[in-house]
Amino acid sequence: VQLQASGGGLVQTGGYLRLSCAASGIIFSVNSMAWYRQTPGMQRELVAFITSGGGTMYADSVKGRFTISRGNTKKTVYLQMTSLKPEDTAVYYCKAGPPLRTDVGSWGQGTQVTVSS
Repeated sequence: VQLQASGGGLVQTGGYLRLSCAASGIIFSVNSMAWYRQTPGMQRELVAFITSGGGTMYADSVKGRFTISRGNTKKTVYLQMTSLKPEDTAVYYCKAGPPLRTDVGSWGQGTQVTVSS
């Protein structure tokens, strides 16, 4: 299983970014996909997930600002991030598998998002 995340970068407060995560080696359409983020010294935090049927869930801190979506044909999950805040600065990881369990599933390599104030 390979998950290749991309799209991170440096952006100013209020800006936007779109993260992508391309999957291979899995039956993408049947898997829930999630985005987590992590800052130094902290545990990974669930940001959002999308089920195989398209149901979504968001952390309270990103509701109304982030949108998760998936393209089953391209085997890619996206995270559209708008109205970015400095506290959104983190390494963002995509995950395939049960979204609420960090010990099960497959992880991508992470992409850095930095929001300057």
